Amino acid sequence: MGKQIIREVEPIEVAAPAGEASSPWSSTVVLVKVTTTSGAVGWGEAPTTLMTRPVFESVAEVARFYRGRSLAEHRAAFAEYERYSFYRSRSMEATSALSAVDIACHDLVGHELGCPVSDLLGGRLRNHVRAYSNGWYSDCRDPAEFAAKAKAMTDSGFGALKFDPFGDQFGQLSPAGLRLASARVGAVREAVGEDVDLLIEYHGRFFPEAAIRAGRELEQYHPRFAEEPVRPELCDALVDFRRRVSTPVALGERLLTPSDFLSFLSRGLVDILQPDITNSGGFTSGREISGVAAAFGAPVAYHNAFGPIQTAATLQIDATLPTFFVQESFEASWPEWKRSLVRGYTIENGGFRIPTGPGLGVEVDERAVERFRSDVMEPISPEPPWVIAGTWVDRGGTSPSKATSKGPGGRASSSPRHRRR
Repeated sequence: MGKQIIREVEPIEVAAPAGEASSPWSSTVVLVKVTTTSGAVGWGEAPTTLMTRPVFESVAEVARFYRGRSLAEHRAAFAEYERYSFYRSRSMEATSALSAVDIACHDLVGHELGCPVSDLLGGRLRNHVRAYSNGWYSDCRDPAEFAAKAKAMTDSGFGALKFDPFGDQFGQLSPAGLRLASARVGAVREAVGEDVDLLIEYHGRFFPEAAIRAGRELEQYHPRFAEEPVRPELCDALVDFRRRVSTPVALGERLLTPSDFLSFLSRGLVDILQPDITNSGGFTSGREISGVAAAFGAPVAYHNAFGPIQTAATLQIDATLPTFFVQESFEASWPEWKRSLVRGYTIENGGFRIPTGPGLGVEVDERAVERFRSDVMEPISPEPPWVIAGTWVDRGGTSPSKATSKGPGGRASSSPRHRRR
């Protein structure tokens, strides 16, 4: 491996083809292809969500520290970039670019040594991981629509579902918005039963008072966690949320360093950690985050909302986590163009089997990558790019908050209190 020299670090954007619907946040993917002088190739991925082109351009900055180095020195390149990049620990773009290159280098090392990345991280503790489905509720507005799609997901094998029931509510939460959110969650709980984990996505949108009202109202449905209930810049309010709401708090997709995770745990702001391998330092920092979580006994449920390289990388680190909890999956709701990019892993009966091949354990279809290569920005639509399509504004432009609150049978709902059977 010492003779392998990193020759090129290339960012590649791929995007949904014309006519194929994707939620705005998932309509682009930034891949990073690292090539050595022997012609070996490793792949990484970085997040997008209204920063596709800034992340793409940031890869060029990171590349200067890796290009020309021995592959065996990739950790030293990581450290040197940390030294030089003054804003790295607070720049999502800089850290995402670094993460993608780090993932690609680990992929290369795994191929060179003939082992999966999980072996490089100390060896796997599991070969299969439980998953929860996300993205399944596109175009859902009425509680009955949420219930029907939720039931279809559990019938396909998922034992956990995540969803955002809050529609177009942002910052404040109106009484009508809260009633509708409660009716949606209640309808899903009634449809899927008590044995399915419901994971409530707040998307970091609320001021503390609104988040607490929502959390207290939704407790009756026994959600497994509340994800990012308050706006991230107001994170100190999570102490009060955790004191007044019994549902555990999950967060982490906007945290960039192991020290960030340590800070949130030590201040009592979080119960369940959700790092994202594509923006928190790849595998290099992922090992440190794993250690922080283990020291606190904190469950880890990696965020995974973008593309298939991200999933493949996340599965490799899942295999090694001492406190693994559950794995996010959008695969059941992906458009076909995204499915075509990678082969080598599958999700069946609500879980992933972790690939055992070298590196990330998957094969990238470079013809598909070339077919969908693009240089576009994500589209700006009537909905923010972080929502599931059709849940903020429907296809006719109507706000979901004006939808009728109906239960799973189509009857008007007044947010009935839910009790364990």
